[in-house]
Order: sequence, then C-alpha cells, then structure tokens
Amino acid sequence: MEAKSANTPATEKKKFNLKAGMQSFGTKLSGMVLPNIGAFIAWGLITAIFLKGGWLPNAQLAKMITPMVTYLLPLLIAFSGGSMVAGHRGGVVGAIAAMGVIVGTNVPMFIGAMVMGPLGGWCIKKWDDRVQDKIRQGFEMLVNNFSAGIIGMLLAIVGFFLMGPIISGLTNAMAAGVDWIINHGLLWLANIFIEPAKILFLNNAINQGILTPLGIQAAAEHGKSILFLLEPDPGPGLGVLLAFALFGKGAAKGSAPSAIIIHFLGGIHEIYFPYVLMKPALFLSVMAGGVTGTTLFSIFNVGLKSSPSPGSILSLLAMSPVDIGNYIGLIVGVTGATAVSFLISAFILRRDKGTGDELAASEAKMKSMKAEAKGQDVAAAKDVMSQAKGIKQIIFACDAGMGSSAMGASILRDKVKKAGLDLSVTNTAISNLQDKPGLLVVTQEELADRAKKQTPDAAHVAVENFLNSPKYDEIIASLKAEAVGGTDETATKETPKAKQETPEDELNDIDFDKITEVDFLHHDQNIGSATMAQATFRSELRKLNKDVKVRNVAIGEIDDKDHVLIIASKETARRVKLQFANVQVYTVDGLLNATNYDKLIEKLK
Repeated sequence: MEAKSANTPATEKKKFNLKAGMQSFGTKLSGMVLPNIGAFIAWGLITAIFLKGGWLPNAQLAKMITPMVTYLLPLLIAFSGGSMVAGHRGGVVGAIAAMGVIVGTNVPMFIGAMVMGPLGGWCIKKWDDRVQDKIRQGFEMLVNNFSAGIIGMLLAIVGFFLMGPIISGLTNAMAAGVDWIINHGLLWLANIFIEPAKILFLNNAINQGILTPLGIQAAAEHGKSILFLLEPDPGPGLGVLLAFALFGKGAAKGSAPSAIIIHFLGGIHEIYFPYVLMKPALFLSVMAGGVTGTTLFSIFNVGLKSSPSPGSILSLLAMSPVDIGNYIGLIVGVTGATAVSFLISAFILRRDKGTGDELAASEAKMKSMKAEAKGQDVAAAKDVMSQAKGIKQIIFACDAGMGSSAMGASILRDKVKKAGLDLSVTNTAISNLQDKPGLLVVTQEELADRAKKQTPDAAHVAVENFLNSPKYDEIIASLKAEAVGGTDETATKETPKAKQETPEDELNDIDFDKITEVDFLHHDQNIGSATMAQATFRSELRKLNKDVKVRNVAIGEIDDKDHVLIIASKETARRVKLQFANVQVYTVDGLLNATNYDKLIEKLK
C-alpha cells in the first residue's frame, strides 16, 4: 500500500484551520480593545498634555489619569468582551465581573478584563439558554435583572479572591519578562515574528491584544513604553513602498506613490501587505526594517504615552512625551527602519527579472494556491456576477472594522453613487456581522472563511486588497445588470448570435459615423495591458490626424451611449453586451496583440 503524502488535503485543511483559529482568537482579543481605542487615545492625550512634564501641566486635570487607567479602560474592555458573547446584557455582566479583578489587584487589569468580560458574557448566555423558555409570563424582567445581578456579583467575588491574584501574577511575570528582554537589549527579536505576522493579518491581534495591555501597564509606571512602537512603526512598510515607487514595474510601481501617502500619513498599514506578498523575499525587508527601528528606539530610550491608532507618523508624534530627545529618537528610529527596508527591497526588486505583465500571473497563481489549500476547486469558484442577485446592503468586514475596510467601503460607495444605485455601503468588524437576506459581505481573502462562518446566508466576495480590487467594477456592473432586469444566464440564452460573430462581422456591425470615443476595457488584472494598448491606439490615431477620444476604463465606468466603442477581450466583451444596451463593442483575443486595429483605425472618422 502506498504511503500517504505529507501534503494530503486533510493536512492542508488542518493547517488552514489552525491559521484561521489563530486569526479568530486574535480577532477576539483585538475586538475588545479596538472599539474603545478612542478612550485609550483620550487617556494618552490627557497624560501627554496635563501630567507633570507634559505640554500644559495641570495638577487638577491630571487627577483623571489614574482612575481612567485603573477603572475606565479595563471596564470598557470587559464590557466589549461580554457584548461580543451575549450582547449588551453580556457586557453588563462582564463589566461587573471585571470589577472584582480590578479592585483585588494593584496593577492595571487589562488582561483580567479580557478574561472576565467574555467569561461574564458566556455565563449569562448559558443561563439564558437554560431558563429563558421556562420563565412564566410577566416575570421576564424580574428574572433577567436579578440573574444578571447575581451572576455578576458571584463572578466579581471569584475575580477578587481567585482570578485577580492569578492574573496579577501572570501580568507581573510577563511584565518582568518584557523588562528583562528590554534590559538585555533583545527586544529587537520580537520584530522577527511581528512583521511576518502583521502581513498574515494578525496585526490588530498583536498590537491591541498583546502589546497594548502590557504597554499601558509599563506607561503607567514609567510614563512611556517602547511596546507601543513595535507593531505601529511605519518605517518597514514605507521602505518597501518607496522601493516599488522607484524600482518596481507595472501596476505595482504606478500605485506605490499613493500607497505611501495612505500608509505613512493615513496609518493604514494593510496597504503594503499585498506588495510583500507579491514577492515573498520582501519579508526579509520588513523584518530587517522592524529590527532596525526597534534597536534604534531602544538605544535612544524612545517610548509613547499610549497606543497610536492608526499607525501614522502623525499619531506616533502625538502620543510621544514632550521631550526633544524622544522626538529625535522617534524620527531616527522610523527613518532607520525605512532606510534598511528600502535598501533590501531595492536590491531584491532590481535583481528581479520579471516584467509588469508577470505580476498578474503571480497573483493568479497565488489565488490558485490559496484556493487549493482551502480544498476549493478553482474552476468551480462562484463568479462575482452571481453574488449580486437580490443585494440590498454591502458591508466591508475586517478584523477591526476600521482602517482599510473603511477606505474600501468609501471607494465602492463612490462607485455605487456614480452608477446611480440606491444601496447602503458600510464597514464593520467581522465579529459584528449579522446574517440577513440581501447582504453582500466584502472581505480580504485571508479572512473570508471567518466571514462566511459569521454570515453563512449572505453573499460573499473576497478580494486581495481593499484599496485596489478589480472585483469592485464587476460588482457594480452586476448590480446595474440586475437593476435593469437582466441576468447572465437569461441574456446568454437570448443572444446566442453574439458568441458566433467574427471580428469582421463586428466591424461591419459598428456604426462608425457615430463613434467619437474609443474605450479600452480593463478587467481583472490587465490594467497595464489596457493602458499600453490605449497609448498605442491613440498614437496611431494622431498620426492620421483623427480626432477621437481614447480612454482606459473599468466596466463600472462605461458610459452607455451609442457614440462609445468598447474594445475588450472575449469574456469581458460578452458581459458588456449582456449588461449595456447602447454602447458598440469590438472583441479582441488580447488587447495588445489584436490584428485588426489597423482596419478599425482606418474606418474611424
């Protein structure tokens, strides 16, 4: 009997589930902190401004600092944790339970709140599941209020006498371990693990779930903490993006400058993740950049008052203590991380023999590998067209429901508005998704499995990058098609003739007397090909002094008028014919290698 291969589908599925489990656990941790990040920032600003040595020292206002870090922040975390399990009622019980560990210890109880909050929510949920259907009519409010109060009280007592000392001991042990690592100059080792984990979408879990609670405790004791800088440092990602802007090719090079602004000033680190995933050797760049930045922060004794969110250079400066040495060290650390990441990235990109056209092939290969790892048949994957049926609301979902998902929602919202569609487009955390009919959930491929588990009855579209996905145009085109009552299947049956038309037939069908605009239609990843074809076509028109507008457009940007001629590949042209009534269409095998462009140009006025 043949031995089974190590990489069996079951093994691959187990690996994937482990990764999904890690992401899910990390999401739960960060989900307790991120909804309350405004409170953390408020505490950090109050500390930076009013504490002795701050921007505007004020002893009276500084009295808010200790109660906020001791009571307000842990209680908010506990309430969020309980709410995640059992709604508002779970949040209330979770907050009561957390009060026991808060009062029973003398250190900020962020980790205790992360334990007691969900525990309180779980206990009240189990109670309700057991007794709700047994409560007599008219006694619901009495039972619900007293059960929440009694369970909360018991958990608070358990927290005070049992969980408080245990969690306090663990917290002190972890803090001592961190102090030992810092004192021995070994903190840079953390970035060897942090940078790759960030790109695998564990960034929020690492920062908000682990580093922020430990950093808050250190900042309460020492006034600042370097732990707030380990994950939010924008230097490693900035170096990668700068290298792509100077030495990249194709669409990656063209999009890098705008990505730099979004990353460095906007603080949306997710935008550089696809660039690293395109060329895995760049993991070395961000790891080396992170190690360099942390080393320089340690040498200059740099720290922040609170966690910066988002990870923008502006947020880092705002959370810095008012100390010229800290500001200098902060800038030196970020600059050093950027420089090292840039140099390694530049070396990798300059040695890269690929062309811009090969980027699409590598992304397609990566999609195929991910699908195979999930046990999916790529050929049987659902088309975006089928996902648009009956959609009434679109939600972008990510770990935190902030950052890149908010920007992705903004991009699609603008496209929906321009298309004249009456649809709600919002963003939220995956944990807050609610399954309901007419919902389309857009999420990143790495998080798609969790989103589907949260909303099994919703339609789902997975994208590689929230900020630059060709699937948005497919969604818009599909929604527009449904709005006028057309579907892919019915229209195909009604227009079998369109499939059999030759290029010569299409040339004869085009009314060239009306054409004043020619649009090269890009689809999926052929943006670069459409741009090059557009430039060549326009150049040939100018040589013949023909005044025809030439554009490079996405399917959602088509102006459905008979004076517009669309040039598209076979599959894309088929969709245009199905979804638009007035535009004229010319089909080619490839935008760059079409043989009849000379005949087309000759016929244009």
